[in-house]
Amino acid sequence: MARPDMTSTEAAPTRPFNLGRFVERFALLGVWSVIIGIFGVLLPGIFLSWANFSILFATQAPAAILALALIIPLTAGDYDLSVGATLTLSAVTVGVLNALHHIPVGLVVPIAIGVGILVGFANAFFIVYVRIPSLVVTLGTTSIITGLVQWITNSSTIGGISPSLIAWVGRGRLFGISYSFYYVLILATLIWVIFEYTPLGRRMLFVGRGREVARLSGIDVDRVRTGCLVASGALAALAGVVYAGLLGAADPFSGLNFLLPAFAAAYLGATAIMPGRFNAWGAVVAVYFLSTGITGLTMLGIPLWVTNVFNGGALVLAVTVSQFARGREDTDIA
Repeated sequence: MARPDMTSTEAAPTRPFNLGRFVERFALLGVWSVIIGIFGVLLPGIFLSWANFSILFATQAPAAILALALIIPLTAGDYDLSVGATLTLSAVTVGVLNALHHIPVGLVVPIAIGVGILVGFANAFFIVYVRIPSLVVTLGTTSIITGLVQWITNSSTIGGISPSLIAWVGRGRLFGISYSFYYVLILATLIWVIFEYTPLGRRMLFVGRGREVARLSGIDVDRVRTGCLVASGALAALAGVVYAGLLGAADPFSGLNFLLPAFAAAYLGATAIMPGRFNAWGAVVAVYFLSTGITGLTMLGIPLWVTNVFNGGALVLAVTVSQFARGREDTDIA
């Protein structure tokens, strides 16, 4: 039986231009542009300023990296609710080792990412080999990490992180935009290439669509799922490093604020660019689409509770629409 990943050398049939499909792919970008225009009219001279968008691109970089972390296990059919807690643990690791124990940033950053990798391996052990559902495992991991972080920090923010990390993440600028935004672009490009042009990306997709079929086709399903969960932990830890660099401190409650927007963006992104599939560029666009709406509403003086309603509603709507898109793509493939 031929392996699914061996079919990449075959010439893909050329599809005729489909206007409806084109609109579906780029509708989110269009709606984002409309929202920017509306807030630009309602908040003239403020919302459309370069300073506003520069801040927006920078401050949402951790959420964008977290969304990219999420789509990796989601593509393989697993949920990772622990990414927010992993972000917090990574940021706290940077704060404790660098600010309190004065260990150089060059050593602290790999350690922080290594902590995320360990979390990924722990999740994978219980999910893949003990066969416990991923929602249960990662929810438990979140609770454990949250408790550990509060114990380590005494529920207090740790300040005094090295200016060198702050310079390479928050204060460094290229074309007036923080370096953190360009790290998001680099990661999104890397994940896009892996998903679209490598055998690994095709294996991940096959595993997510049908594990038994993938296993019968010769794919090492357990290995693919383990790798996805480990990669998710590593990227979530990287998001924590970026957040620590942007804030200049380690907040023991930061990750929980990013989790819901990241999930909403991951699913909303599956309705754009490549509808029906979790994809890197869709997730990044969705993060900034959601944050643009929240920023505009905040500038208009909307109460803070609206943020939670907005993110929650976006998540439910995004999951609903993505399910329809995934079903339609399956029909097209069949």
